[in-house]
Amino acid sequence: MSFPSSNLTALPEQIPLSQERPFQAIRFTSPLPGPHILVTAAVHGNETAGTFAMTRIIKQIEDGDITLQGGGLTLIPVTNPKAYRLQRRAGDRNLNRRLAPVDHPQQYEDYVANWLCPILAEHDGLLDLHSFQSGDMPFALFGPQNNQDALEPFTQAAIEETIVQRLGCSRFVYGWLDTYAKGIKRRAKEVESGRFDARQVDIDSAYGVGTTEYMRAKGGWAITLECGQHDDIAGREVAYQAIINTLILTGLIAGPTPQPAKDPQILGLFDVFDRFHAGDSFAKPWKSFDKIAKGELIGTRADGNTIEAEQDCLIVFPNMKSQPGQEWFYLAREGGRLS
Repeated sequence: MSFPSSNLTALPEQIPLSQERPFQAIRFTSPLPGPHILVTAAVHGNETAGTFAMTRIIKQIEDGDITLQGGGLTLIPVTNPKAYRLQRRAGDRNLNRRLAPVDHPQQYEDYVANWLCPILAEHDGLLDLHSFQSGDMPFALFGPQNNQDALEPFTQAAIEETIVQRLGCSRFVYGWLDTYAKGIKRRAKEVESGRFDARQVDIDSAYGVGTTEYMRAKGGWAITLECGQHDDIAGREVAYQAIINTLILTGLIAGPTPQPAKDPQILGLFDVFDRFHAGDSFAKPWKSFDKIAKGELIGTRADGNTIEAEQDCLIVFPNMKSQPGQEWFYLAREGGRLS
């Protein structure tokens, strides 16, 4: 079974929905009881490390080289077929934002969501495999502490923290949704001031909900692994080992217990800044996890106002192609969680 292909873009960008690649979830179920785990890749169509890794896993299961001890495993090598065909992040929009079923689908990703969300809800845990545009090493994102807050109530922090430390990487990031919500409040104030048109920007904190947040909302645990840079084939091995480690840790397959990362770097997101104007510019070509000293210039707005670091921190997800009214960059600080 081979998913990656050299003729993915042979068709025009817009084709009838009926001609898009059908959605596909490959399921393996043991006759014995156990957890049901979901692994997804190509949620963003140009992030295919997990697609390659799953092709390898599927063959090993079919050949009998990997045997399920109990429970079930669902693999979705290509979660967003249109974006995958176009070899870009999205088909019509970012699937990993405002992920929820819709009654009247309009954009392609609405149809994906209507298919994907029920599958997420059927499982106990999710490993979502991605890759990044710029950076120096794989990293994983995990969820909040156990809580009963309205934003992201959660009760599975212990299993997330156990698994995330044993995926095979040593950099871990938390604080996504509450930091995103903080940015949404700031964006809403900019709408009130007249900087942005409310019809053209998102001011709903639910827009920050992607695969992992949706899974947690349905009672499961969920981890995102950024396997490496998009075109780095080493990311395929990172993705493969992370799947194997997750299956061992959840009891789906036998194997030596993976050990936690040595000298982990733990980062908590704490702030996010939108781009206001296409003329907003970075002080330098930042990469994710570049360190920034207190007082250092991060960027300059088109109107000449500057953004400087209020404390020692690291920049995360800097996006030089960000559109006005969208996230431009995040900030994180070291330390905090992981028991």
